[in-house]
Amino acid sequence: MFIKSTFKPAWWLNNAHLQTLYPALMRTTPPPPGLRRERLITPDNDFIDIDWCGEGDQPLIILLHGLTGSSRSGYIKGLQRTLLTQGFRSVALNFRGCSGEYNHSARCYHSGETEDIHFLYQTIRLREPDTPIAAVGFSLGGNVLLKWLGEQGNKLSLFAAIAVSVPLVLSACATKLDHGFSKIYRENLLRDLKHHIRAKQGHLEKLGKRHEAGKIEQLGDLSRIKSFWQYDDRVVARLHGFKNVQDYYQRSSSRQFLKSITIPTLLIQALDDPFMTEEVLPDVAELSSTIYLEITQGGGHVGFVAGETPFKPDYWLEQRIPEFLKQHLSLIPS
Repeated sequence: MFIKSTFKPAWWLNNAHLQTLYPALMRTTPPPPGLRRERLITPDNDFIDIDWCGEGDQPLIILLHGLTGSSRSGYIKGLQRTLLTQGFRSVALNFRGCSGEYNHSARCYHSGETEDIHFLYQTIRLREPDTPIAAVGFSLGGNVLLKWLGEQGNKLSLFAAIAVSVPLVLSACATKLDHGFSKIYRENLLRDLKHHIRAKQGHLEKLGKRHEAGKIEQLGDLSRIKSFWQYDDRVVARLHGFKNVQDYYQRSSSRQFLKSITIPTLLIQALDDPFMTEEVLPDVAELSSTIYLEITQGGGHVGFVAGETPFKPDYWLEQRIPEFLKQHLSLIPS
């Protein structure tokens, strides 16, 4: 269902790019108190690092970051701090290679990779079978979350989920990043991704994992790649078993999974998001009965900065997300 949003952009951040860039460049968020890291060995003998916040038996929220982000991203740290004050524990998943240490295989993470979130969920459920659990994903992490929820259908025990600024149709979003000011985001992201993939090749060689390093070497010279269409075709599709970029985008875009979601799920999208266009937004007929679609006029990409006083921002997501979580936690039968 569609729901009306209460978000009002700060007047001093009055366009999509200011909304997007201010929190990314200007926000300084200290780590939440008591943060502790745990390493989980994955079924394929690699690892993921997760960062826990909070103690005791309070409800637990799984957090998923965006492309080239990590548990150190400001929106993750800020939300962990807020959730702690609201009576929630949280655990932030660092996608493979994002925790500050390169992972041990050529494969990394991508918009449709749901094995690691499912492994984390299963691990937590084995430890805490009765704990109320919810999940929140941002951007790429939101796409992963929605796809996973749709794949699993009614097999999950979650009381809620929230996805923010999701690239619901990957092909349209990749094309959007080839135009106008959005090319600045594309260039920065691609620079970081290309550096990461080459540095990981050297890391694998040092570990003596020549076969894995060879998979990256076979990708060839990445320096001339200028678009996500090219990068995802050359790198993501080849490393992760897709036929080509079209196959990757088609199979990994989350909009097609929305109808299969059975968990109460809030989807927050801004109409002015510079990473996408309005065409990626679903029609009401594409939503399952448990999805709440909240579309804001402004907010940019993972921005949603409010506040009346310049340089004293109010990060609206840190109000809206706990509000939705509390609402649906209260509906769990006692």
